[in-house]
Amino acid sequence: MHIRATFVRAFAFAIVAAIAFVTAPSFAEDLPPPKDTIFARKTVMGAIDMNMDELETMLAPEGKLDLADAREHAEVISTLLMAFPHLFPPATNQWKQGATRDPATDTFANPAIWSNFADFYKRATEASKIAWQAASAKRPEDFRPLIKELRVRCNACHALNMKPE
Repeated sequence: MHIRATFVRAFAFAIVAAIAFVTAPSFAEDLPPPKDTIFARKTVMGAIDMNMDELETMLAPEGKLDLADAREHAEVISTLLMAFPHLFPPATNQWKQGATRDPATDTFANPAIWSNFADFYKRATEASKIAWQAASAKRPEDFRPLIKELRVRCNACHALNMKPE
């Protein structure tokens, strides 16, 4: 278990370090190209989704909950959700109705995120706190409802802030 915990934490650190690298100003320019930042946030969302899939598989009726492993996944999700809103600088507000988009580097974010960024930031923070509570849960009966609530929060944010393809 210790090796897995070390790997999960190292993975989370690598994602956060990649975010910092991509979003940090360079010597040659003030900001990274918007498409690089969009790619970074899609990478983070993919990591959040992968960890949620692991949790939901464990919590499925036929699943087997390993609480220690599940708590690690929740901790990674919490960490990534804290960083996530910082990957939405104004220059990445590039949604264009009907445009042909590259799924890796073009945005599907609703432009309303930028006009009400405080709400988006609040939603990500609240979801991060729920994931952190799950990461701290000592009993399965405390863990399960937190992950269900986290899924509700994720789905609500996606419904509000993602444009359909």
